[in-house]
Amino acid sequence: MMETPYKVITTSEALSDAVAELAKYPFIGFDTETTALDPYEGRVRLVQLSTPEGFTYIFDLDRFASNDMRKVEALEPLRKLLAAQRPVKIAHNAKFDAKWIRHYLGAELGCEYDSWTCAQIEVERGGLFDTLLASQIVSAGDTEDRHSLQLVVERYLNEEMDKSAQLSDWSGELSETQLEYAARDAAIMLPLREKLVERIKADSLGRVAQLEFECVVPIAGVELAGVFLDAACWREQIAVVQKKRTILAEELQGMLAEGATQGLLFADARVDINLDSHTQLSAALKRLGVPLPDSTRNWKLQPLAADYPVIAKLLEYRTVQKSLTSYGENIINEISPKTGRIHASFHQIGAPTGRMACTNPNVQQVPHAVEYRRCFRAPEGRKLVIADYSQIELRILADFTGDDGFINAFNSGADLHRVTASQVFNVPLEEVTADQRSFAKRLNFGVVYGIGAQRFSMMTGLSQTESEDLLRRYFATYRALDTWLRDAALKALRERTARTASGRLARFNFDPADKQAASLAQRNGKNTPVQGSSADILKRALRLLHDRLRGSSACIVNMIHDEIVVETDAGQAEEISKVVEEAMCKAGEEYVSKVPVKVETEVADAWVK
Repeated sequence: MMETPYKVITTSEALSDAVAELAKYPFIGFDTETTALDPYEGRVRLVQLSTPEGFTYIFDLDRFASNDMRKVEALEPLRKLLAAQRPVKIAHNAKFDAKWIRHYLGAELGCEYDSWTCAQIEVERGGLFDTLLASQIVSAGDTEDRHSLQLVVERYLNEEMDKSAQLSDWSGELSETQLEYAARDAAIMLPLREKLVERIKADSLGRVAQLEFECVVPIAGVELAGVFLDAACWREQIAVVQKKRTILAEELQGMLAEGATQGLLFADARVDINLDSHTQLSAALKRLGVPLPDSTRNWKLQPLAADYPVIAKLLEYRTVQKSLTSYGENIINEISPKTGRIHASFHQIGAPTGRMACTNPNVQQVPHAVEYRRCFRAPEGRKLVIADYSQIELRILADFTGDDGFINAFNSGADLHRVTASQVFNVPLEEVTADQRSFAKRLNFGVVYGIGAQRFSMMTGLSQTESEDLLRRYFATYRALDTWLRDAALKALRERTARTASGRLARFNFDPADKQAASLAQRNGKNTPVQGSSADILKRALRLLHDRLRGSSACIVNMIHDEIVVETDAGQAEEISKVVEEAMCKAGEEYVSKVPVKVETEVADAWVK
């Protein structure tokens, strides 16, 4: 690999000249080197910007500070360049760099431009091009692909990259090797972008690429803001759950021991088993006459729970045990000592549908129980605005399918689940029972995920025959919906693809001779357009809301698929609530036109509705 020519910038004069030169180009490569992974734990050492000719300017902020006492004023041209729409900054995993630039330099990366409209779908618009997101978009859900810079460069440029300097010490005197590495990481962005743009255009992915690029800065802002957790409240909840686990474990051991003590000299001589051991658990259950399937996984055991109390108790115990493992003391350990808040990591494309994922910790999957969510609070003098889309996936389904029954129910403001129950059970609307509405609700949401009679039977306790009959009546009621679902499933088999409202592409790789794999592809063919379009809408909402909240006391602190949580000064809460609702509705209306988009908001002290 050829050496990358570069110049290290350490003075105001040199910075101004470099910025003036860089501003001439439509695109520049961009990267940073930092002294830590957490913006609250370190500092930006280098900012690297490369021209299309392959020349890199390395702005050494440490040395710059020592040579120019007016650092804030002197860095203003660099801040303006980074915040400008042009030139487009090309980076790999731009969210990382965006967090540091905002926290350390006070600039929002590539954000000085008007929001795009649905008609403007060119890849070249906007202030950012993220090669990580572009690679994920082009891969279209292929789980075999990996997207580190090293692998993406190898895949699209057929070049090898030496990343050994990545984890070196960037806080002291820098070597030629480190500077060369830093320059190369920025310079490689330009030829990499060209290859990815070719693929994006070839697969008609421009609109979704722009959607993702414009969501980078809002998500970086969420991670920087963090969410406040009342540690004392959380520990109280842990203690309650630990006590419950102890009681359930004791009850379960007693139930499992009934079969083991038969034939013993002393009937009360109980031998406890390891509840996490498949072998011991299976043996104990078989002694009790439970007809075990080939696995003791929860979904395999669920159908037995109604007939065997020991299975119901086991599943209850496992639920409590999992909550302690996933949401126990480990969550408190994630509170930053610098900010007193949790700064989780959001993975922007966390699933083939485009849904986000979250780690360290996963604040998207905190249990819905009030006991857990009440611990996520607004600090003193602040409030939370909790906003979620009402039945957004069903509204998307109505828009896609054009089914009159769905559309009329939403447009009239009627309760869709009650309307469905009335049709399926052939009873007047006012006579629909709570159970009938519950069945209809499960059906309505189940069709989004390609539910079948067997799965519906497991969910409801109905027999297979009853479930089949109910599904038959359901699809007879919503014929256009039935047709769309069948067509989507056939398309998945025939074309092995599906698209969301933004044009996001998902490819399905399977052996057509494998009935189980083909069935999964059909389910994904039905689910991907709906769930993926919901993800599109949420990301568009994040961008619109981020722009609307700029300059206010409010910040987005969490998002969960169809829900956004905003923290704001108490005095602005009602005003911000309206802003949140308007932005989220506007985002939905860009993708859904046949039925109204509804957002429900609530102002609260804690994350409960």
